[in-house]
Amino acid sequence: MVPLTVWLCSDTTIDAGPASKPSAAGRERATEGGATSTSLCLWHRHAVGRELARHLITTCTREGDLIAEGFTVNEATLAAAAGLGRHAIALVPHFPLAQHVGARLRAGLSEQELKRVQMRPVRPDQMARGLADHLGDVALVIAAPPSYEAGGYAPRTIRERDCPACRADLWQLTSQQLGLFLAAAWKVLRPGGVLAVTTTARAQAGRLIDSAPRVIRQAQGLGFRYVQHVIALRVPIDGDALVVQAGPGDLAQLRDTRSRAMPPPVNVHADVCLFTKPRHRQDGGAR
Repeated sequence: MVPLTVWLCSDTTIDAGPASKPSAAGRERATEGGATSTSLCLWHRHAVGRELARHLITTCTREGDLIAEGFTVNEATLAAAAGLGRHAIALVPHFPLAQHVGARLRAGLSEQELKRVQMRPVRPDQMARGLADHLGDVALVIAAPPSYEAGGYAPRTIRERDCPACRADLWQLTSQQLGLFLAAAWKVLRPGGVLAVTTTARAQAGRLIDSAPRVIRQAQGLGFRYVQHVIALRVPIDGDALVVQAGPGDLAQLRDTRSRAMPPPVNVHADVCLFTKPRHRQDGGAR
């Protein structure tokens, strides 16, 4: 058994960008780049939200450390890292999504903060090649792999046509990226570095898909030590109750009270598995 903790990681502001009040010039640049606060669907805005990124970065790294992110779908990790004095590299192989993320960053970060972040056009399974200049230097690797990478069903169509992350999911869909990504994470992490994998159980085709057990098995098979399990609450708490309706776009439970149908699903929390790369090599570790 590993330690279990709960983090309050609700992003309650309507604007999902890196700053709540970007400058007028920043807003203009974001508009020109086609990025608005509603460009991403609710699922991808919350894959790794701003508060979860801040928790991970402050808990697992120190100022000046390098952070890498795979399966990037939004700007939250890059923005949080820059604001906390860290350096960060996100893997974004799909150009329209990179445009969206870049526009959001330029709208919310200062020129000095922008110098701390960058994107590289490689897939998650190509991380070791994309970060060849930083092998063994990364303090924290963050990833929120889509469910089809760990036992779920692959999407056949774009869920939200206006969401660049949904289009990127379909564009870069290949098999077994997750296993190769975990092996690459071993190569780029420094000894004692942390791998944080965020998953969310969801129902697909009548069955529950929980990616966490598969992720844990694969990571441990490579030599990672599973050290912490975090329940990251995505919604605020009011007293002793969870506030599911966190914003105008999150009205998931509104329905006809006379209906016998099940209410739409609501993503209340995410599971975050924290692994460390041992400081001394263990037998069976990735090469």
